[in-house]
Amino acid sequence: MRGEDSQQQAMFSYLSPEQRVPQDHPLRKLRPLVDQVLQKLSPRFARMYARVGRPSIPPEKLLRALLLQVLYTVRSERLLMEQLDYNLLFRWFVGLNMDDAVWDATVYSKNRERLLEVGIAKQHGFLSDEHFTVDGTLIEAWAGQKSFKKKERKEASTPPDDPGNPTVNFHGEKRSNQTHQSTTDPEARLYRKSQGSEAKLAYLGHILMENRNGLVVKPRLTLAQGTAEREAALEMIPKRSGPGRITVGADKNYDTREWVKQARASGATPHVAQNNKNRSSAIDARTTRHAGYSISQRKRKRVEEIFGWMKTVALMRKVRHRGRKRVGWMFTWAAAAYNLVRIRNLIGAAA
Repeated sequence: MRGEDSQQQAMFSYLSPEQRVPQDHPLRKLRPLVDQVLQKLSPRFARMYARVGRPSIPPEKLLRALLLQVLYTVRSERLLMEQLDYNLLFRWFVGLNMDDAVWDATVYSKNRERLLEVGIAKQHGFLSDEHFTVDGTLIEAWAGQKSFKKKERKEASTPPDDPGNPTVNFHGEKRSNQTHQSTTDPEARLYRKSQGSEAKLAYLGHILMENRNGLVVKPRLTLAQGTAEREAALEMIPKRSGPGRITVGADKNYDTREWVKQARASGATPHVAQNNKNRSSAIDARTTRHAGYSISQRKRKRVEEIFGWMKTVALMRKVRHRGRKRVGWMFTWAAAAYNLVRIRNLIGAAA
């Protein structure tokens, strides 16, 4: 018998969000890992807040919600709050009851400085402390080409044809970071990742990855400039003193004599891809003859999977925040989210 299409709304529900979420849902495996990290950070959170005054929104709930934003590719914090208002799955993960009110999206702008660090991978033995990979990627800034103007620009004698989106003619004008600056995001730099590619207002994101399971050890965001990738890599490489050396895989961009020399001085063996195009490589047979070099070259390509996930799922291809500090915060948060997802999969595979 066909049921009636009744439009009368029920006044009460006897099922909690916990009962609504399927037992085999992927977030159920992720939630204990997140809670474990947040529990360890609880003493640090306590030091960040005053002992008196009106109770604030628990930082644990703020961070769980931000993690959902990354995992479900929610474009903005306002849309995140909209989802959190009616999505029972989101409410369950964050820790909100059915009748709890959601907070305003502007809360996040006031809590940017409180950053989450993920250290749970060490407890499960997933991190390697001997073999690493470094790489960098272009992070497009939230600024358009029209905002890249001369630093000492004279006021236009005629009003723009469209105040909201004026016509700008760059033909014949030489633009550089020394003479021009974005009015939308002054810290963004005009940068070209490779020859023949388009120059964009951007930042550079860098990652130090351990090679055993492809986890992010250190994320970093810098201004976009020619030597930033190699400089950031040297800062991220773990320093070794005494016996035993680590290996660091990298692509051809790092094949310079100065970088290889500095990497070796820090106690690392650079397993850099050889750049033999119209020049001699800084890496010779003393390094390439070992089997470990081939393994590093194969493993280092996994860092592209990290960048790909961060750009597609975590929306880091073109950021929606301005300023190096905020963009760096989101880049680090996206890397932490990737680690949690990766660790969840590793635990599931080992079970």
